[in-house]
Amino acid sequence: MSNFLSNTQMASLVEAIKTAEDHSTGEIRVHIDSNTEDDNAEVAFEVFKRLCMEKTAERNAVLFHINFEQRYLTIIGDEGIHKKVHQQFWDKMHDDITAGFAKGRFFEPLQKAILDTGTELKKYFPVTGENKNELSDEISFS
Repeated sequence: MSNFLSNTQMASLVEAIKTAEDHSTGEIRVHIDSNTEDDNAEVAFEVFKRLCMEKTAERNAVLFHINFEQRYLTIIGDEGIHKKVHQQFWDKMHDDITAGFAKGRFFEPLQKAILDTGTELKKYFPVTGENKNELSDEISFS
């Protein structure tokens, strides 16, 4: 579990993921890492693969990999979403979240980022038929 988010806040983040995914075929995951001391970005890519996020049908999964202790965040958008949403979108989102972290605000910036990601996914990957949930909405930990 996380010392930076309450159980209620974590449950609210899962609900935000469900809401964000509701009108798109995209998938969003949040992973909270308490173990990494070295290269957080490299570990984030390993987590992305371990969670099978590169295996979605439209390659439109997004991972928020967070190490609260280090105030570190990596956002990974798979190739499908990254082709549509350019790097400056992710850079601004990263800056907004980490600015919140620096102020001791962990829940609100992350929730907003999840919902904003859902808006982008809905724009480029709208549901046209059955909306199968390809990945778990639950927060994962290491």
